[in-house]
Amino acid sequence: MTRTTPPRPLDVAAELPELAGLARTATRLHPRRGTPTVHDSSVGGPLLWPADEPWPEYEPELGAYGPMTMLADIRRARGIGQDGLTGREREDFDRNRVWYPAELLPDGPLPLIPLVQLYARDVSGLPCPEGTDMLQVLWTTFDEFEKPGAVQLRWRQSSDVPEALADPPEPAYIDEIDQVPTPCALHPEQVREFPPVHLLTDEQARRVETWAEERSVDYRGGLSVAPGWKLGGWPSHFTYRHPAGSDDLQCHECGGPVEALLTVDSSEWHGFSRSWCPVEDVDEHPYAVSAPTMVSVCRGWTLQIYACVGTPSHLPRSIMQ
Repeated sequence: MTRTTPPRPLDVAAELPELAGLARTATRLHPRRGTPTVHDSSVGGPLLWPADEPWPEYEPELGAYGPMTMLADIRRARGIGQDGLTGREREDFDRNRVWYPAELLPDGPLPLIPLVQLYARDVSGLPCPEGTDMLQVLWTTFDEFEKPGAVQLRWRQSSDVPEALADPPEPAYIDEIDQVPTPCALHPEQVREFPPVHLLTDEQARRVETWAEERSVDYRGGLSVAPGWKLGGWPSHFTYRHPAGSDDLQCHECGGPVEALLTVDSSEWHGFSRSWCPVEDVDEHPYAVSAPTMVSVCRGWTLQIYACVGTPSHLPRSIMQ
């Protein structure tokens, strides 16, 4: 089923010509719960991973502490109810989590888990390096996703995978349940975006926000950057901290510039961005549609993944925004 974003309440490019040249195309991924296979684009689905290629790992800096949970337990718990756990089921699940003392847990690096898989045939605008037609993103379940190596990218040519890994390794324990995505199929849709306020000059920001307020529209929530999981476009607004410094937006490996590649959002829309809700979803169950992946970035923020412009295979830069 397609997903259609309603037209924006105002035409920014027509009424503010100085912003017309700053428009970018983003692809809203519109994840919705499903049963994707390795041959599908997905969030939280299985990856088309070569059987003879090592699986990426990450060693958390802080190590294990607190109640730890297995992936199998999370999958079982989420299967109790179609739209997640009820209050009582959540209490039972939390109460039955086993406390594994740190000394009983394995030391060393842990396998990453699948976050996103995108095929160029499904997602227009996927910036595939020459000789590739898909992107795979994996991440840690520890609250360290801004650390180098905690999020990793793999660009590959799908036809070069004669045999897919049938039983990928999984971490021995999960630190953050909210960083385990529920498998979702994608319904990509291209939309037009305009820069977030922090990337405008002070004069532009004042002019744009005044213009929008005079028309009873919120520039941030209704006119600029699309909420939810998306590919490309403009980076999300900074909500957690002040805008990144220049050294934050540099490649970990070569120090070169990076560009917004993927946005991981804790909700498909928020209270201030409700107007972005697809027309097909207006009458649907709110939680199953607005939070289908069950991913929450540090209790409700957004993770922006930036890729190296010069060498896309370099470790990405991830910033909570």
